[in-house]
Amino acid sequence: MDDASVPTTAAEQAARRRTFAIISHPDAGKTTLTEKLLLAGRAIHLAGEVRAKGERRRARSDWMKIEQQRGISVSTSVMTFDFGGCTFNLLDTPGHEDFSEDTYRTLTAVDSAIMVLDAAKGIEAQTRKLFEVCRLRDVPIVTFVNKMDREARDPLELMDEIASELALDTTPMMWPVGMGRNFKGCWHFAEQALIHVDHPDERFRLQANPLPDPAALAELAGGDNAEHAVEGMELVAEACPPFALESYREGHLTPVYFGSALRNFGIRELLEGLAAVAPSPRPQPSTSRTVEPGESRVSGFVFKVQANMDPKHRDRVAFMRLVSGRFKRGMKLKQPRTGKPMTISAPIFFFADDRDVVDEAWPGDIVGVPNHGVLRVGDTLSEGEDIRFTGIPNFAPEILQRVRLDDPMKQKHLRRALEDLAEEGVTQVFKPMIGAQWVVGVVGQLQLDVLATRIDAEYGIKIGFEPAPYVTARWVGGDKRELERFVDAKKSVLAEDRDGAPVFLARNAFDLNRTQEEWPELRFSATRERA
Repeated sequence: MDDASVPTTAAEQAARRRTFAIISHPDAGKTTLTEKLLLAGRAIHLAGEVRAKGERRRARSDWMKIEQQRGISVSTSVMTFDFGGCTFNLLDTPGHEDFSEDTYRTLTAVDSAIMVLDAAKGIEAQTRKLFEVCRLRDVPIVTFVNKMDREARDPLELMDEIASELALDTTPMMWPVGMGRNFKGCWHFAEQALIHVDHPDERFRLQANPLPDPAALAELAGGDNAEHAVEGMELVAEACPPFALESYREGHLTPVYFGSALRNFGIRELLEGLAAVAPSPRPQPSTSRTVEPGESRVSGFVFKVQANMDPKHRDRVAFMRLVSGRFKRGMKLKQPRTGKPMTISAPIFFFADDRDVVDEAWPGDIVGVPNHGVLRVGDTLSEGEDIRFTGIPNFAPEILQRVRLDDPMKQKHLRRALEDLAEEGVTQVFKPMIGAQWVVGVVGQLQLDVLATRIDAEYGIKIGFEPAPYVTARWVGGDKRELERFVDAKKSVLAEDRDGAPVFLARNAFDLNRTQEEWPELRFSATRERA
């Protein structure tokens, strides 16, 4: 690219960014799709390059030991690559429902999402949950129907399910020709060509008016496949609206692509579609005003903290989404929560667990900021202005357990470990106002397994869990004097979160309702803003 044509302003650079997440039910093929997107963007050079270092046979993004052992994603990885004149920032979210909080926080940092569906199963429970989170944030969604090379449901049925269950208009950008063993490829509507599964880089252009002639298609894909495919195309042409950019970006319509991540089919077309229609970085709300990406002053927010990415060095890396301005290495940015300036001397870009020091970054980019516990999830960093970005809450946990320490002499070390991992969102930690045993709160049982495994592996502390006599937690706020009275009266069922905020631990639903009725001037909140 000629130097004169290189974008130099924040607005121009932001226009090139596509920051997106992938959401799916476990086993829909999200991790395989992630690898193939990186392959298409030349961020890796061989499918299966995950084997390059020793025995790593998982996708490059599943870097944590427990992820490799269990074959699931439980943390969010960030990967950056270029394709089609755009810079893509891919946030690979946990697929397991027990890690929905981490996924929610990740979705605060993206501008669009790819929803991956298994062609045989369609919309599954976790897909629906994650979609609802996207809808809460008005995140536009592109749909990729995966595993078309296996036995699958009828594409029309899948389209109808998306429309009826998710209340989304659907517009197919491609249409499958055959499925399972008879999968021959897809008809590309815009290019009016067949993309054959055995020749994915070629375009077989056929006479179309506007749909392909079944006889011509039959020569390439077989008579039965061609006839069924054209019938399907005729039906969706009548039933589905044409693609409308505004409707997609408002979250009312999803363009649908079909393919097979395992066979690397449909991936390029999916990326081309994202480059063409996915939104560039959007304005971000704060407590005082809305910040535009084209503004000259730098601002960003921390949506994730990862402890011990390198366990030997006990490092902590804050994942910061840049909202505005041109970020440069060595900048001093203000942390409004503390009012103190912070020099960002060694900012990093990520490729899963690989890192590169970055000299500059732009709105939409995800920058790693190494720190020693100074930054927390929800923190804002800005070039002077005292702003705080909103929309990153804690959620009330659904499972509460007491922590049992095998070696009582390691109580101080346990505190450090729990606070470190609570900071990155593995769990929530509550310190009872009466009693010494820590209480941890999680959304799902798997989080407890991950917590115990990581504390053992990263801190050398063996812990167990035992039931706590509580079913849920609520943050308590309101009139200062009334709150003081409440704390004095209820210390036996109160705890503090890691920020020292009072938390009511309810023994059952009746207990919660009665307490709320008895203290009407106080607020009992199921979420707490982290800004």
